Amino acid sequence: MSLWGGRFTGKVDPLMVAFNESMSYDQRMWLEDVTASQTYARALARSGVISADECTQLVVGLERVKKEWDSKTFVVLPSDEDIHTANERRLSEIVGAVAGKLHTGRSRNDQVATDMRLWLRNEARHVSALLKDLIACAVGRAEAEIDVIMPGYTHLQRAQPIRWSHFILSHAWSWQADAERLYQLIDRFNKLPLGSGALAGNPFSIDREWMAKDLGFNGIVPNSLYGVSDRDFIAEFMSWASLFMIHLSRVSEDLIIYSSGEFGFVQLADAYSTGSSLMPQKKNPDSLELIRGKSGRIFGNMSGFMMTLKGLPSTYNKDLQEDKEPLFDTVDNVTGCLQIMNGVLATLTVNADNMKKSLSVDMLATDIAEYLVRKRVPFRETHHIAGHAIKIAEDRGVPVSSLTVADFKGLHPAFEEDIVQLWDFERSIETRNAAGGTAKASVLEQIQLLKAWLSSV
Repeated sequence: MSLWGGRFTGKVDPLMVAFNESMSYDQRMWLEDVTASQTYARALARSGVISADECTQLVVGLERVKKEWDSKTFVVLPSDEDIHTANERRLSEIVGAVAGKLHTGRSRNDQVATDMRLWLRNEARHVSALLKDLIACAVGRAEAEIDVIMPGYTHLQRAQPIRWSHFILSHAWSWQADAERLYQLIDRFNKLPLGSGALAGNPFSIDREWMAKDLGFNGIVPNSLYGVSDRDFIAEFMSWASLFMIHLSRVSEDLIIYSSGEFGFVQLADAYSTGSSLMPQKKNPDSLELIRGKSGRIFGNMSGFMMTLKGLPSTYNKDLQEDKEPLFDTVDNVTGCLQIMNGVLATLTVNADNMKKSLSVDMLATDIAEYLVRKRVPFRETHHIAGHAIKIAEDRGVPVSSLTVADFKGLHPAFEEDIVQLWDFERSIETRNAAGGTAKASVLEQIQLLKAWLSSV
């Protein structure tokens, strides 16, 4: 069955038939296509285009089509060009000629645009739920392991001591921002294009506002030309996914490094690791490496589709068929990565002793400068004085904590006997007590903020 014809007399090249079809991948929108068609049938009846009895036949027939898909008994025929063709073909087999009235005033242009928005809305909500689960997992670990301290890094060099919980929450906050952006995106594209026709609009006074409400949209796309051609919501979701996957890639990189023998801060569970076909001692963080690798794939989907969009003339063009495969692939991989990352984070083992052993007193150089600041010495001066102290210790081949009070007094008279109290990593951490800092009270406040957010969305 073909939804187009009449104007054509010659046969289509079989290669073109295969080249043109999308049934092999767009059939995953079967539920959205059936659901939107049932709503459209009711709208036609409300407008007096079809009778109440014809509407009932169509809706009941579509319900049978839905059950066949759901039970995996729907038979796809070689002539089914796409999911719309397949469903209407099967409907005509079930209810007869009345099925031909379903497409009155409707084009596949507004039909597919509607199906895509319905499908992505459902999938994006699922993604947002998985993202909430990941954030909750991070918050749970942060709360349980708040007393674990570790080196904080800049430029991959040890910088200042921090709490492990502070590190975990740094990623949780980026995921929370991702979740907020996703909620905003869902609300923005939750508009109904159905009733736009091929491009110029519907000629049968169809009640688009009613259809929007029936399908759970928060409004209609206000311009029919825009309605059939807009794929910004797909580009925007893939842009969102690209940024989110960058965030997952970065935490993956951190955990890959921290799980290496050179660091030994964390150990991945066997469930999320693999071995080597040659080296029996290896335990590889393949789960995290695959997440890191898939971030490039997701960005590629987005950039490729952007290039498809950039040169299109107005309204619908068949190029837009190329929206589905990259979108489906993006959703599938983001969904998979979210679940894997949740599993990794929930099951990894923290080696608190190795973390603590990696702390070195030179990481307290800033504390030396801040000590003098509290003695009313300007920071720019104290920064240089602290640097001199580190240099003296390096020249002597000893840690800076081995310098005597006299050594420090030789650098500045404001140093006193209490300088020796600086060589305490926990004390250093607790001085970072401003909102957002790594002090215990600050981290606990962040945990409460994220818990409150999780309970509000």
